[in-house]
Amino acid sequence: MGFPAAIPATVGVSVEPEEYLLSYFLGAAELGVGLLSLAAIRLHDAAAVRLIALCFAAFHGATAILEVVYVGTQGPSAVLVANIGLRVVVTIVFVVIARRRAA
Repeated sequence: MGFPAAIPATVGVSVEPEEYLLSYFLGAAELGVGLLSLAAIRLHDAAAVRLIALCFAAFHGATAILEVVYVGTQGPSAVLVANIGLRVVVTIVFVVIARRRAA
């Protein structure tokens, strides 16, 4: 089912078949976040949109921090450095969305 080792392989991480379940859990979480992103566009409740934006900011911000730690311990990777930069930008965008919905 799918290619659970493909994404980790882009940064030199090997995932053995007995570890695929973790990739499946992560994939399910990403699908849930994606669906919530699409649904949030249609919401008119400012408090709900603010909460969703703050949760997404926390998710992307925490992931960026974890990637920085990984790069610090395993060495730099162009893919991870680019991903960290993108996650920082996305985090800022979601914080701005949350702040504008609070006004």
